Order: sequence, then C-alpha cells, then structure tokens
Amino acid sequence: MALNNPAFSRDAAFSSRGGTAVANQVSNQQLNDMYNRESGPATGDVMTVEDTIAKTVGAFALLLVGAGISWVLAPSMPLLWIGAGIIGFVLALVNIFKKQPSGALVLAYAAVEGVFVGGISRFFENAYGGVVTQAVIATIVVVGVTLALFASGKIRASKKATKVFLIAMVGYVVFSLVNVGMMVFGGSDAAFGLRSAEIPILGIPFGAVLGVLVVIMAAYSLVLDFDFIQRGAANGAPRAFGWKGTFGIMVTVIWLYLELLRFFAILRD
Repeated sequence: MALNNPAFSRDAAFSSRGGTAVANQVSNQQLNDMYNRESGPATGDVMTVEDTIAKTVGAFALLLVGAGISWVLAPSMPLLWIGAGIIGFVLALVNIFKKQPSGALVLAYAAVEGVFVGGISRFFENAYGGVVTQAVIATIVVVGVTLALFASGKIRASKKATKVFLIAMVGYVVFSLVNVGMMVFGGSDAAFGLRSAEIPILGIPFGAVLGVLVVIMAAYSLVLDFDFIQRGAANGAPRAFGWKGTFGIMVTVIWLYLELLRFFAILRD
C-alpha cells in the first residue's frame, strides 16, 4: 500500500520488499559478521504480531498508571497535565520522524500521554459527570469491533480508501486549527468553538455529525495500524519495528478516546 498511517514513517521494513530494502542498508562489515555466525533462522530478531501485542499491552499499562496518578493530582495541579500534553505532542513528532523505532521513546510517550489523558478526563468529568465512563466504553467497543472485523477479513485497508482518509484528515486538521484560532482570538466564545454551533444537518447538531465522522476516521486509522503490523510481521521486518506498530495504535486509540470524550460532552450541551 502506497499511503501510510500518519503515525508511521515510510519505513522500508513495512513494504512488500522490506527484506531486500533492509539488506541493502547493511554495511559490508555487518554482512561479514552475519556470514560468520552460525547458520539458522534468527527468529528472535524478527517482528511478530505476538511480540507487538506484548509491547502494546505494556505501553497501555504504563499509560493507565500515568492516567491514574494524574486523575488524582489534576484538581490541585492543573499545569501538570497541560504540560504533559505539550511534551506528549513533541514526543509524538519525534517518534513519527525518527527512522529507527525506539522503545524508550514510545514508552516515554505512553507515560506522558497517560498524565495528559488522566488530567483532561478529570476536567471533563467535573464539567460533565459520567462522560468519561461513556467515552471509555465507546472506545473499547470501537477498537474491539474494528479488530474483530479486521481479523475476520471483512474490512481491509485499500489504496482508494486510504486516499479518501488522508484527504479527510487534512480537512479535519485545517478545520481544527481554524477552530482553535477562533477560540483563542475571540472569534467564538462557545466551549467547543465551531463544534458547539447549533447548525443542524438533517436535524442533527453539526458537532454531533462531525464527531461521528471523526470516529469513523479513527476506526479506519486503526485498520491501517493493524495492516501495517500484519505486513511488517509477514515481510520479516526487524523486531524493533514492533515499537512502531505499538506507537501507531497508541496514537490512534488516544485520538479516538479524546474525540469520543468531546463528542459526549457536546451532546450534553
């Protein structure tokens, strides 16, 4: 597939000729070292779905620990989770553009994002009681259904669908930047800016319609994550690239949760 999930760089290890591309990057000395070793499959150095799942579970466990701590401290230390959000954004960019995946950086991102997610969840819960439970349940359902459909082969990533997804993503990012700009510079005093506008579309508020579309986009982003992991394992990518798969899933699930949190809050308004 030519187009990638934004959480992934265009790594040769995930292409259909991943093994050849990786081999071409190996120096002569490294090749000599490889030939001098005992022959036999180096299965421990190859990315697998199982290993990536283990990495992902560990990263999310770390995220939940950070979220739990931040949930308790957020009322008295609001700058903690706000600062964590900024640091998490920087770490996300580093992980996206770093050619060689780093487990330490992915785990650092998980911990910092946990602090941010816990703090902003407490903020929303104080304003809209019960909204966090709704968002958590909805996130688990969306992820579970998407994974089940992907595993059964009923949905797959396609070049055409991915192009539509990327176009929609660009449009959504532009809208979000405009919305934030209007909120910061006084163009809108509503809690969610243009999202809060009572502009009905077929009788449904604009914010709710946009929320549903974004959830669909996030679900397809998950399909891209699963597809990349499956192809990376099938093509014998280096084991370290399992962290790239873990990072992609984390970015998508966090994005999905935050969108659902805002979606249910808008419905309350």
